[in-house]
Amino acid sequence: MSETQCLQFGEGSVTGDMCEDLCVDGLVEYKRCLYYENGKKVIEARWRGSPVILKSKLENFSSYEPLGILDYQDTAEELSPLDVVFYATLELRNSLGLAEDEGEDEGGEGGNSSLARLWQKKLKSRDRSYSQAELASLWSLLQQEEYTFLRVLQDLSTHVAKVLGSCGHFYAVEYLSAGHAWDQNIFSLEGVEVPGPRARWSSRGKVQRVALSFLDMVHHFDHDFAHKLHLCDIKPENFAIRKDLTVVAIDVDMAFFEPKMRDILDQNCSSDDDCNFFDCSSRCDRDRRRCSAVRRNSNLQVICEKIFRPWFSPTLLGSKAGLPLQVELQQAVQECSETEGGGVEEEDGGGEVGHRGHSVHLRLLSVLTRLVQEGGASGEEGGAWEERGHTALNF
Repeated sequence: MSETQCLQFGEGSVTGDMCEDLCVDGLVEYKRCLYYENGKKVIEARWRGSPVILKSKLENFSSYEPLGILDYQDTAEELSPLDVVFYATLELRNSLGLAEDEGEDEGGEGGNSSLARLWQKKLKSRDRSYSQAELASLWSLLQQEEYTFLRVLQDLSTHVAKVLGSCGHFYAVEYLSAGHAWDQNIFSLEGVEVPGPRARWSSRGKVQRVALSFLDMVHHFDHDFAHKLHLCDIKPENFAIRKDLTVVAIDVDMAFFEPKMRDILDQNCSSDDDCNFFDCSSRCDRDRRRCSAVRRNSNLQVICEKIFRPWFSPTLLGSKAGLPLQVELQQAVQECSETEGGGVEEEDGGGEVGHRGHSVHLRLLSVLTRLVQEGGASGEEGGAWEERGHTALNF
């Protein structure tokens, strides 16, 4: 990465707030390659002494579609920040699967409708026009769906990994240790030390707090944007936790807002098996031989099945498995994993299923909160941790 990227930076064809540190000051240190397939690269590195993850969907900058207007140098140099906002917003909406005119009249603060305003605020923060290198670099980043998700959602959510910087088509995200299915706690809890008068929590108490953060994330993704956000690849390796035990989605390649989710599910079928898209599924209408465009399961249902059930199984709880609150939690998790549409009140006639799912969410929230309070009465307490933001070039 470094040699090619720095050659292009030296020629003035790419730029970014990491480039100087990478190519001039030597402040970005390669550690190891974590993933490399079909051009996609994921690299562990250190930037100014702190661990980061470097990512790019395609290996070479030239593999990305150029912004056509850059072929006309005079026109490109005259692009105002507002023009950049316009082009960036179109590409964002295309990447996220949102219609061009959606969300402008509704959705409110923090919804998908605020995309244009967010990018206008960030890209229009200076008077001078953008250089060709800046426009070309931004355009290569916007063609990477995961970058687009993370870059937009980090301004709206604490539950996604933070983009810290970029150079050309490579971008850096915060380093967080991913979960592992083979670890009974899924996440490494050894380094979690939150300041406070009673800073040490039991592993079980930490797991309960992480479970509450999962519930917060589910509610947030279901309700706090103009469109529901669906996670179609739910497994421990795609999540991490911060030091304050906030759950973070670190791999969103398979995350889709409602409009795009409907497009994906709306396919020909002969049985329900044809209507499964990884962890997102719908039903087959055999008369029409068409899958329903409405997802039948939910983020919460899959999280209960894949993460909560192993966590709160009687086998792991041992002698505590028979305690009343633990039994109630196991029953709630079982009900959640069997409830279609769990956690969401359907607005379009979801009726009993939607209300049942919402009740399951509330039941889990209640039981886990009481368990955490029980732990707090035994001397366990929480705190907070500061995050670093991506500020320099606002890409």
